[in-house]
Amino acid sequence: MSTTPEQNFAALGLTLPPAPVPMGVYKPCLIVDSKYLYVSGHGPLLEDKTLITGRVGVDLDTDQGKLAARQVGLAILATVRGYLGSLDKVKRVIKTLGMVGCPHDFGQHPYVINGCSELFAQVWGPDNGIGVRSAVGMGSLPGNIPVEIEVLFELH
Repeated sequence: MSTTPEQNFAALGLTLPPAPVPMGVYKPCLIVDSKYLYVSGHGPLLEDKTLITGRVGVDLDTDQGKLAARQVGLAILATVRGYLGSLDKVKRVIKTLGMVGCPHDFGQHPYVINGCSELFAQVWGPDNGIGVRSAVGMGSLPGNIPVEIEVLFELH
């Protein structure tokens, strides 16, 4: 008998931060054709509603950046659960775009974004939790956050 995404998440013993409130004129997520859930870029929101800040490779090392990306993944899960009512309504991850705030010579973007990708693989399993992905560097991100991630999910 297989486990559900909600059961997998519970087994991790992690806590979700509050679903973030938009910081501009956009929707946190949007369902298209009753089949796809587009999730806007999220930052590393903590349980106390503060954000992790700093640039990876300057203020944070790569492991701290990876943990920030995991925190972004948790914020995304909070939005998804808040919008859909359950992580079980997501069939799979289709596409992840991870943006790392870093200096121009930083080269460990994929390692940093693995923090989020590994979390999704734990929640939805290796077949459904890993989709296609881009990991890129940015000279700056809103509010000096180290990582911003947006995701496209397929729904059941």
